[in-house]
Amino acid sequence: MKINLLFLISIPFLIISCKDSHKLSFKTYDFESATCKNCPEITVSFPEFNETSIIGKTINNNIKEEIITLLNYDDEINTNSIEKASEAFKNAYQKLIAKFANEATTWEASAEGKILFEDENIISIELNSYVFTGGAHGYNAIRYLNFDKKKETVLENWELFKDKDSFLKFIETKFRIQEKIAQDQSINSTGFMFEDDTFHLPENIGFTKKGIQFIYNQYEVASYADGPITITIPYNEANTYLATKIEAN
Repeated sequence: MKINLLFLISIPFLIISCKDSHKLSFKTYDFESATCKNCPEITVSFPEFNETSIIGKTINNNIKEEIITLLNYDDEINTNSIEKASEAFKNAYQKLIAKFANEATTWEASAEGKILFEDENIISIELNSYVFTGGAHGYNAIRYLNFDKKKETVLENWELFKDKDSFLKFIETKFRIQEKIAQDQSINSTGFMFEDDTFHLPENIGFTKKGIQFIYNQYEVASYADGPITITIPYNEANTYLATKIEAN
C-alpha cells in the first residue's frame, strides 16, 4: 500500500490546528505616551480581540475599563478611552508639579495584559499593572479577568464554584500548609492581616495551565514588603469544586 508522504507530514499540523481551533483571534494593542519634559511615562499593552463576536467585545471592554480606572487621576476629564485616561493621568501630574515643582518626582504607569489560560469554555486574562505617583515606592498589582466563552459573559468569582463554602474550607487548609500556619491556630497567628481574623478568598482568581490560581495583592492580607501571596490548586484537586471542569494541559 502506498502512503502519501505529504499526508503523513501534514498530520502533526492538523493535530495542532484542531487543538487550537477554539482559541480566539487577537492582535496586540500598544500605547505609549508622548515623551516631553513634564510628562509622566505611560505604557500599555494587551491582547485586543476581534470584535465581530460578543465575547471579543466583552473582553476588550473589560480590559479597557480596568486600565482607564488605573489611569483616571483627574475627575475633571471624562475618560472613556485609554488615550483620554492617559491625558487625565498627565494632567493630574502637571497640576502637582505646578504646585510643588521642587518636590514632585516623575510619575509612571504601565499595564500589560496577556492570556493566562484558554480552552473551549473559559478564557482568563492577566493584567499586570504598576503605578508610581511619588512616595517610597510604586504599587504593583495583578488583576485576573475570567470569561465564559459559550455564554459570552464575564465570570464573577462566585460563579467559578459549585459550592464556594466547601471550597473555602478546602483552600484554607491548603493555604495554612503552604504558609506554615497550624490548623488549630488563628489565621493571623504568623503575621497575616485577614479581616476579623477570618480566612477569605482573594479578589483575584484565575485559571492557569497548572491549576486555578489565587493571588492576594500587596496590602490585601500582608504588608507591602511581603509582596503578593500566591497559591495554586492543581485541577485534579480543584475540579471537585469548580462549576466547569478543566482539563490539565
